[in-house]
Amino acid sequence: MITNQSKMLRLVAGLIAAGLVAQLVDWYGSSGPHQLQGQPRSLASEPAPGAEANNLFWIIQVSDLHISKFLSPERASDFEKFCVETIPVIQPVLALVTGDLTDAKTKDKLGSDQFEVEWQTYQTILKRTKVMEKTKWIDIKGNHDTFNIPSLESVQNYYRKYSAWQKDGSFHYIHSTPFGKYSFICVDATLNPGPKRPYNFFGILNAIKMQELAALAAESHGSNHTIWFGHYPTSAIISPSPGIRMTMRSATAYLCGHFHTLGGLMPVLHTRHHHGTLELELGDWKDSRKYRILAFDHDLFSFADLKFEEWPVVLITNPKSFLYSSAAHEPLQRILHSTHIRILAFSPSSIKFVKVSVDGIHLGDAVQVSGPLYVLKWDPQNYSEGFHHIDVTVQDASGRSATRLHTFAMEENLSLTFDLLASWLLLTDLYIWPRVVFALLVVVHIALLIIFRYRKKPTLKKPMGMAIRASFSLHILSKTNFFYYSFLLLSLYTTLGPWFIGEIIDGHMGFCFSFGVIVDGCLFEGSTTFLIGTLQVMFFNLPLMAYMCWCLLLRCQGHSFGSHLHQVKRRWAVPIHLIMAVLFLWQVFSCYFLLKTYGTVAFFLSPLRTWTVGLTLFLVYRTWTLQSSVLRNFIVEMKNVQTSE
Repeated sequence: MITNQSKMLRLVAGLIAAGLVAQLVDWYGSSGPHQLQGQPRSLASEPAPGAEANNLFWIIQVSDLHISKFLSPERASDFEKFCVETIPVIQPVLALVTGDLTDAKTKDKLGSDQFEVEWQTYQTILKRTKVMEKTKWIDIKGNHDTFNIPSLESVQNYYRKYSAWQKDGSFHYIHSTPFGKYSFICVDATLNPGPKRPYNFFGILNAIKMQELAALAAESHGSNHTIWFGHYPTSAIISPSPGIRMTMRSATAYLCGHFHTLGGLMPVLHTRHHHGTLELELGDWKDSRKYRILAFDHDLFSFADLKFEEWPVVLITNPKSFLYSSAAHEPLQRILHSTHIRILAFSPSSIKFVKVSVDGIHLGDAVQVSGPLYVLKWDPQNYSEGFHHIDVTVQDASGRSATRLHTFAMEENLSLTFDLLASWLLLTDLYIWPRVVFALLVVVHIALLIIFRYRKKPTLKKPMGMAIRASFSLHILSKTNFFYYSFLLLSLYTTLGPWFIGEIIDGHMGFCFSFGVIVDGCLFEGSTTFLIGTLQVMFFNLPLMAYMCWCLLLRCQGHSFGSHLHQVKRRWAVPIHLIMAVLFLWQVFSCYFLLKTYGTVAFFLSPLRTWTVGLTLFLVYRTWTLQSSVLRNFIVEMKNVQTSE
């Protein structure tokens, strides 16, 4: 009977787990093409992609330049080479630079400030290469470009002086062509005023900014396509209901940077919003030298993420990738009515050949029509059912070759899914998770103290297992007033703060709490603060309490500070002390980090950092020296157990 019940429970648990996984895949693994309800897109088959070089243009995106006064001068020199060599070869009608134009970090990488020479270097590159004469150049701010800026009117807001665009705030740019208008809407979620790092990682859009964006979205309704772009992924933007994704729901795609593909761990960070908009994070220029080419060919949207100096550059515009297709925004039936496969191929050297294969069968060599456009006649009716795979290999006169491939399909009822982790990172409001985890950890910390404070302690008897020892040690700590109130105060203060008082911006005093940063009367909602608070509780507050419990248990067993290493098994004692020493050094380093980032005042007026170091040393001292009637009773009780049969 018990066995059957166990099997039934495992079966139910398995079904629940499978259901949760299915929900996650459905929620975060959106597939293409996606039809947006209530906003049907015209499915007219004309004009369909053919052999003529018409109804076509392309743009370039680059992000996170991080031009630095102190580090990696090749970032700037390579970017200048990009403007001199790559831009003239590709000849985009528009170039979008999506934030973090400068690094704004001090030489030791701990502090942050605006360095005018970094901005001057950026502007010099633009002027010396005359890139703004070759293409429309739109550059926007990232969080690094707003470090330590007291206001937009400040002389330290070098973006207004040295950038190409020079205008703060969100805006709407229209690219007009003979075949229609294309809207590009910037989302400026940078902070004003701009705190120093690290509390300037998430973007914030208040109600006024959201209204401005809604108005810009309304202006774009007559355009063939709307592309939104900004520095922050939507998961790193705090915005009031209904949220930034809902506001941009009519967009074909949202282009961003900021995450740097998580240092290369996630080289592809792409997904689709539930309303059909693609979100395409671009790897950084800083370390990866990434850039992106995007094309509209007969209103079919295609793109390729590329690496600097890797030639040839290849982009298949028809048939386009099924995963990135959207019936909500694109006339996908034009693929079925098209007469030619269309490919953009770029190289500093002349193109030698463009070989095209579908489903492993070589269809022939595409021929050049005009500029970078190569076409090959095909019959799309042969591929009207199921998935198919196209791959194009391009070789230039210098012997360099590149292959581009993707999956396409004509049917809209098929499904391909984005990477689940990438979708989770881009579709989840990341600022919520640290809040939830932080709250849970604080509740657990306080609950342990209160429960064991008022719970009846267990009757000790041999043998004492691990659980009994842990429970008994928590009773010792919670029922000893000094330790109970010390840890209760530490937990409550971590929650309510302020953590420190100091120059959040040079010359501007502010307060840092778990729930946000206050400077010049502005409250920036907690995001990074909750993450740092979570680390504080998880890797110091709770381990310190556990360490104190262990030390008190040793003392009740008759050990002293000087003798317990010889009397307790070293395989336990030495690692425990070492782990706590490492965590204590981490707390000390956080004080040094605070000193370097926010200055001397913040260092001395920091109860959570600097003062807690002193509190820790005092707690350790009192653990081995405190005399109280409660503690003596525990010592006597433990001795009685140790001497009993």
